[in-house]
Amino acid sequence: MKALRPTVPLSRDKQDTLLLLASTVLVLLPHTAHLPPWVTLVCGATLAWRAALTLLGRRMPANLLLVPLAVAAMAGVLQTYHTVLGRDAGVAMLVLLVAFKMLEMHARRDLFVVVFLCFFLVLTNFFYSQSIGTAALMLASIVALLTTQLSFQLTGAVPPLRIRLLMGARILALAAPLAAAGFVLFPRIDGPLWGMPDDGHAARTGLSDSMAPGQFSNLAQSDDPAFRVKFEGAPPPQPQLYWRGPVLGAYDGRTWTRMLPRPSFSRKAPSAVSIKVRGEPLRYQVTLEPSDTRWLFALEMPRALPQLSGGPATVTSELELQASSPVRERIRYELVSYVDFNMQAADTLENAYQWLLLPYGRNPKALAAGQRLKQDYPEPGQRVQAVLRQFATGGYSYTLQPPLLGGDAVDEFLYNTRAGFCEHYAGAFVFLMRAAGIPARVVTGYQGGELNPIDGYFTVRQSDAHAWGEVWLAGLGWVRVDPTAAVAPDRVQRNLAQALPAPSPFGFAGLGRLMQPNPDSLLAKVRYAIGAANNGWNQWVLNYTAQRQHALMETLQENLFGWRSAVLLALACALLLLARKLSKQRRDDPIDKLYSALCHRLGQLGLPRAPDEGPTAYAARVAGAALAPEPKAAAAEFLRRYSAWRYAPPPQSAPHGAGLLTTLKELLSRVR
Repeated sequence: MKALRPTVPLSRDKQDTLLLLASTVLVLLPHTAHLPPWVTLVCGATLAWRAALTLLGRRMPANLLLVPLAVAAMAGVLQTYHTVLGRDAGVAMLVLLVAFKMLEMHARRDLFVVVFLCFFLVLTNFFYSQSIGTAALMLASIVALLTTQLSFQLTGAVPPLRIRLLMGARILALAAPLAAAGFVLFPRIDGPLWGMPDDGHAARTGLSDSMAPGQFSNLAQSDDPAFRVKFEGAPPPQPQLYWRGPVLGAYDGRTWTRMLPRPSFSRKAPSAVSIKVRGEPLRYQVTLEPSDTRWLFALEMPRALPQLSGGPATVTSELELQASSPVRERIRYELVSYVDFNMQAADTLENAYQWLLLPYGRNPKALAAGQRLKQDYPEPGQRVQAVLRQFATGGYSYTLQPPLLGGDAVDEFLYNTRAGFCEHYAGAFVFLMRAAGIPARVVTGYQGGELNPIDGYFTVRQSDAHAWGEVWLAGLGWVRVDPTAAVAPDRVQRNLAQALPAPSPFGFAGLGRLMQPNPDSLLAKVRYAIGAANNGWNQWVLNYTAQRQHALMETLQENLFGWRSAVLLALACALLLLARKLSKQRRDDPIDKLYSALCHRLGQLGLPRAPDEGPTAYAARVAGAALAPEPKAAAAEFLRRYSAWRYAPPPQSAPHGAGLLTTLKELLSRVR
């Protein structure tokens, strides 16, 4: 049997190089999510090559090989991004530079160059994500880089890796208070700190100013948050959570779009739109996620426009709220809304014809059905209820995967497929209402929201995107009618997941249903805790704007510079000094106290101890001094015993016992 070869420990240089490689991989790993695949493959192959050279003890490749590789990589970046400037191209070049630098380390200086480049790469991760998970991963990367840098600088015996990691974490912890103070106190700038002027705004999911079949069903599969809401007091029930967005009135036979031109008002709602409200208002705060659109969402019906820091908000004649510029960073605004209201409750509607327009020659069956409704039901409210009964009892189904529709989409949906999502029902309902002579329009936005019991925030997700109808009735004004509620009441009463048919437990949809457990289960509590942590991070870190900093500074000024704060601060300082003095007294050894007393007494006798004089040298000087024999002998014996105790090996010096203490006290009493 062949004998096993003993394991040879790696040399110090190899260990440090492998630690640097591991730290570099930890830094580069998050960038794989947004880098082209070829950049990831090149970096992975380069780092693996460097690890093999280290383990095998081979020489570095020559520059004649590295230079063409680097030139080819830079050409690849230019070919991929058509530029070498900007966020994405710059990060790709920096990642490749770090990887190639690992093959070109010939001196100690090169090690630190890689470490410092990695520190900068850690910073670039925030170009793409500023979530709490990204921040935690970046902290771990910084600890790894600090550990690597410490390993390079240690001489002699090197502590174990666990000890070095703790040292790196301790350095980071020492710097954390200064970083936190800089974050809170350093003047904030308007706009996102990590935003880029040209390529910093990637496409995001969200509502647009048009609606076509399939658009909302795609949004329903996104779990990304659209905005979060914090109510003052008890929130309204789920069926009243209609968050108004774009209003669509133009229809070309397939797509609903907004009617143009649209006058907007920056001060208040137009005088032509009269609103009568009833009941108590709801006060709440909305934290809107970036959408790259100008839409602001409010609970129907807002009392006034929100106050925005980036510019005034505007409102159209259809009560659509808009920001003055696209929302490209998280914003927060406060609103007051009424859920019980009448809008334009008059006997006639100005420009009613524009809400009755239908495309010529399209959907003839639905057009004829609307005209029959007008003949069969003289009251407009009866026509509305007739269509809702048709949806509730006509064999219609609510699904995220409806069949494809042709040119006459409304006819095919109403009389053939009878399966659709909210945009199908809202569009078909408004078409029938216009055909029946009732002014109608499509309203898009969000419906519902999920309450997090930990922090009290409602999270409205992209999956809550919804479309409903509004009809104008004489004396009542514009009335919200949600035809989806006639087909799938659970969509409005509870949420989207409860309204859809139960999926197979073995598919991805079934797995998603399992991830929405009972609110009292452990899994739900963990999910709520993670959601509350993310929301807290967004509210207090990412949304720490210049306005919030100014408000914080004013609060600190009021609280810290009053007489109560001054008294409390003085009392705290006095207690701190007292605690320090008591702690120092507890730390002083009784034998050291006796030594200090001896030095003080000899100083009174004309023999003060020099600051750099030890007990042995001090004893020699005392022996040659002109003192009485008894004090001289007692002082010399004291210093001899003290020196033996102080400088003896640790096992002998630690336990001094009561005997030595008694002897030194007696000798001190004889020095007079």
